[in-house]
Amino acid sequence: MEEKILQVSNLTKYFQMGKGKELQAVNNVTFHVNRGETFGLVGESGCGKSTIGRTIMGLYEKTDGDVFYDGGNVHEFETQEKFTFHRNMQMIFQDPYASLNPRSTVKEVIAEPMEVHNIHKTKKELHDRIFQLLEEVGLSRDHANRYPHEFSGGQRQRIGIARALALNPDFIIADEPISALDVSVQAQVVNLLKELQMEKEITFLFIAHDLSMVRQISDRIGVMYLGNLVELAGSDRLYENPLHPYTKALLSAIPIPDPDIEDKRERIILEGELPSPVDPPSGCVFRTRCPVAMEVCSVVTPVWQEVERDHYVACHLYDDTLNKSAGRHSELDVAIPK
Repeated sequence: MEEKILQVSNLTKYFQMGKGKELQAVNNVTFHVNRGETFGLVGESGCGKSTIGRTIMGLYEKTDGDVFYDGGNVHEFETQEKFTFHRNMQMIFQDPYASLNPRSTVKEVIAEPMEVHNIHKTKKELHDRIFQLLEEVGLSRDHANRYPHEFSGGQRQRIGIARALALNPDFIIADEPISALDVSVQAQVVNLLKELQMEKEITFLFIAHDLSMVRQISDRIGVMYLGNLVELAGSDRLYENPLHPYTKALLSAIPIPDPDIEDKRERIILEGELPSPVDPPSGCVFRTRCPVAMEVCSVVTPVWQEVERDHYVACHLYDDTLNKSAGRHSELDVAIPK
């Protein structure tokens, strides 16, 4: 039986904007992550996926809802519990240029978390561990005394990964770790993360906006739109049978490496601008751009429901309580890359 290491329940995070306005970054999001799996979280920039990662880590205080890690409520941990939690859960940040201290050598960057948590007693033990970590992420011990500006973007991200691994965490939140890298380097970093997961049995929350890359590493994928989780399913299932109109539009934008198929299929173009999270639409937040929106979509918020086994969606097209014609969602059928 699969063990849930992370449970996010009705998580909500609003930021106060002044003059009584709130930015609704995350709204009532629920999902879980099983021990040893990679859970992908995808969506457009500004949809709230990075905010979820930072709120799980405790870098942001929640507005509402709960985050449970190994059975404990993250936002109710006392000082020592927080210390242990942050040792077991680490983060790989999005920007490899900004996340490393330019005045510290690579050795000092990687050593810092181990020194804070008093992992190694002697300098030799500490240096041996640093050299081991550098080699694990595809770098050399000769890099230890260099500064971040001396490395390429891909190498800097490898340093960030080494730092995240320094405390032997059980869980790593990878916050768009490949978005700032060249395409060729992205594949290298994804393959590295997959190898590390197999070797060390680490659980990953992998946050990204590139659905094609997320499929390569994720066991299950959650799709976000404007602070809301709109669909969740196993990786293959999501690609083979997407249910939500937004998921279908995202998948239709992925090129298929077969010119005959690519020339024949039609891309779903979403009309209109992304609404502001300060003033989101009523009812379904996607309705202002949805090609098959109905009257009910502007009034009633869709219920998060399991439509198929382990396949969840929040969309009125699949709400059996509504009197709608069967097969309405077939209007959005698209050729999905295999």
